[in-house]
Order: sequence, then structure tokens, then C-alpha cells
Amino acid sequence: MTEIKTSNQGQTLVLRLNRPEKMNAITRDMYAGLATQLNQAAENPDIRCVLITSEGDHFTAGNDIRDFMSNPPTEGDSGVAKFLGSLLEFPKPLLAAVKGNAIGVGTTMLLHCDVVVASPSANFSMPFTSLGLVPEAGSTKLFPDLVGYQRAAKIFMTGESFGADEALEMGLIAEIDADAEGKALSIAEKIAQQPPKAILNTKALMKAGSHDAVSAVMLAEFQLFALALQSEEAADAFMKFMSMKGK
Repeated sequence: MTEIKTSNQGQTLVLRLNRPEKMNAITRDMYAGLATQLNQAAENPDIRCVLITSEGDHFTAGNDIRDFMSNPPTEGDSGVAKFLGSLLEFPKPLLAAVKGNAIGVGTTMLLHCDVVVASPSANFSMPFTSLGLVPEAGSTKLFPDLVGYQRAAKIFMTGESFGADEALEMGLIAEIDADAEGKALSIAEKIAQQPPKAILNTKALMKAGSHDAVSAVMLAEFQLFALALQSEEAADAFMKFMSMKGK
């Protein structure tokens, strides 16, 4: 089974997480596949937008813990690092359609998207500290910048989740729609009809003020994340998490 399904809807490339039996938990191979697709789309003039969505009832359960425990992605050239870099550097409009749970990277990747549409069922969480880890994807800068330090600290440090209405109010998503994917595709189609250079330049200008700072934060996060993955604290937290899942 292909765990990243691709299709073209007009000038929009759709990347679909396709592991519904595991709530679309993302493996190292899936990260590498997503990075490759984004990098190729960036160079393909026939693709104007990319939409990330999912099969099943959930967006993603985040990292596949068993996969990570078996071979922690601690190197800078890992599939995880490549995916995060491809998000930061992607020059074209990046959209997402979210339903059900969006855990960990399922939420942090949205901070790099230009337009996110969520279904009423969407539920967001970033429980990194609960697993003995630190947040990633530049989220320790992007999320406080978006929602304010106090609110971000509370969410990061408690691991609490929040729903679509709160995500809309804080600016993490653009819209709530029962057909999130259909709505996101409709928006992508409108964007694709605009003059492409104007779109590219507009995104570049909007990101210019934070790009270098986010890049530096992402590097620091990755280094600390890699160290934390090898720590006793994370190992204990992972084992506790896995034992709870097994009940």
C-alpha cells in the first residue's frame, strides 16, 4: 500500500496521508516521501499549489512512535529533517485539509501552510513535552508569534488539545467546513487561477521577515529533539505511552 497517495486536481498536487488503520501516524519513510514530493512540486511549473490531506477519519496521529524508537531520526539528513526543511523552503501556496486528530507534527506542520481548512471534528494537540521531547518544525517561534507567549506556553507545557473553533479564533486555520478537503481544493483552484509570479512573490514577501529566524529555531529544535530522543526521560515516557495504548 502506498502510504503517501498523490493525485492532481487541476494545477493542485494533492498529497494524501494513507495509513488510516494507524490514524495516519507518520513513519520515517513517509517523511522522506513527503519531502520528495514537495521538492519536486516546487520545481514543476505545472503545479501551482499543493494540498496535504488524509484518508480515514483523522489527519495524523503524529510520529509513529514504534518506528521512531526502532531507529531515532537524529541525523540532519534524515527524512524528518528533509521534510521540515521542505516545508520551510516551499515557495508555492501550501494548503491543508484537516479532520479528526492532528497530533504533534500534524499541528506544527500547519504553521507553515498558507491556508488550512478544518472540519468541525478537527482536534489539535502538540504533546511533545509529555513524551520527554521538545516541539519541532519551528513551532517554538511560530506558535508564540501567532497566539502569544502565555497561550503557547500553556498549550506546549500541558500538552492540552483544542478544537476547530479555538484554532480558528487563534488564527491557526482559515476556515471550518464540513467538507474541509472540498473547500480547500476550491480555494486552491482560485489561487491557481491568479498570475503565478504575483502569488510566488506575495508569499515570499509575507515569509521574508521570519524565514531566517524560523530556520535558526528549527535547527536548534532538531538538535535538542535528537538529544531528547536518546534520553532516559523520553524512553520512560515512550514506554508509558505504549503501555497506555496497549490497554
